[in-house]
Amino acid sequence: MPLMSAAVLPESSLLDGISSIEEIPSSFADFLVSSRRHLHQYPEVGFQEHNTSHFIRTTLAAYGLDIRSPIAETGLYVDIVGAHPGPHIGYRADIDALPIQDAKQVSYASQHEGVAHLCGHDAHTTVGIGVALLLHHFKAELHGTVRVFFQPNEESAPSGALAMIRDGVLDGLTSAYAIHVDPTLSVGTYGLLIGPITAAADRFIVTVRGERTGHSARPHQVVDTVWVSTQIMNALYQLAGRVTDARNASVLTICQLKAGEAYNVIPNQVSFGGTLRTTNAADRDFLKRYIRHTAEHIAELHNAVVDVVLDQGAPAVINDARLIQNMERTIEELFGEEAVHHVPLPSMGSEDFAHYLQHVPGALIRIGTSSGQRTSYSLHDALFDIDESALLPTVQLMTKALMNLQVHS
Repeated sequence: MPLMSAAVLPESSLLDGISSIEEIPSSFADFLVSSRRHLHQYPEVGFQEHNTSHFIRTTLAAYGLDIRSPIAETGLYVDIVGAHPGPHIGYRADIDALPIQDAKQVSYASQHEGVAHLCGHDAHTTVGIGVALLLHHFKAELHGTVRVFFQPNEESAPSGALAMIRDGVLDGLTSAYAIHVDPTLSVGTYGLLIGPITAAADRFIVTVRGERTGHSARPHQVVDTVWVSTQIMNALYQLAGRVTDARNASVLTICQLKAGEAYNVIPNQVSFGGTLRTTNAADRDFLKRYIRHTAEHIAELHNAVVDVVLDQGAPAVINDARLIQNMERTIEELFGEEAVHHVPLPSMGSEDFAHYLQHVPGALIRIGTSSGQRTSYSLHDALFDIDESALLPTVQLMTKALMNLQVHS
């Protein structure tokens, strides 16, 4: 596999003659598309992004940026120091791919069997590179410092965000931005929402045990683990909106069920699992306690033994009002009011960018990448793709928003 492509490496003249963020030559747009396609062809899963990290590092170093790496195993960051005093803010790009086969019939389809960028992180990485280069180019106008950081392993646990925080990526930062591509929004549209924009996601596994197996004709003689499990599952499905305020979005979904093999044998063990997703922190803590209490109570009632495992996933992304207002002003300044999409409801999906926002204010912005059927497949679909014309304006937007926030802070 090639580490770099000659068509991708920026030429020394790439940024020459650029005097404003609003007027960027087509050569820079071509560079972004070429970079994104290179990344799309050579995806790597979480904490294995060695060549991806090398690509980012080599590209940025070609323009004299001082790269700090490694951090969180395969992560890295650059600090762009402005000529004027101001705050130290962050911009995050995630770099990992998914363990899914790419089904697209395109020239830039994944060359790695069973691994593909089907959540847009190749676009996120490309935008991060573009933002770092433009900020570096305009550092004479920059107030304060912007840290552009490239994070591994957003897609799975343990979270790459936690590893980046552990290794100090937030040290000195006062706020942070990130983006996520959105195939439900048209190119040129940017989704904004103050408050929760994604949900917390916590995984649970419940295991119900009896002392021995039993005959299906005589369930009264043993602990019917399947029946007990169905009682617990039915009870759990009633929790959201019954023991919590229905106005706070939450959803519990059971996706795994493992029991016996024979049609006439009651198994001595059943396990089931799924996810709990919440947008309210108090509901999250309460429902996790209630899941455990409900399972233990029903199991005790029917003389079963139960084990409940609750994993701590990413919290909800809570967008800061000031950062969203800055973004809305910047969108209107660059593209007009019609480019602003006010997201009506949070997604019940999760994003580990939320971990950073436990420490500093931040905002996650949805980027419209759809322009027809080919670019409207949902995130994680084997046919997922983006309209690459979204790359340049997104780089312009995030660069301008970061510079505006520096001035207005």
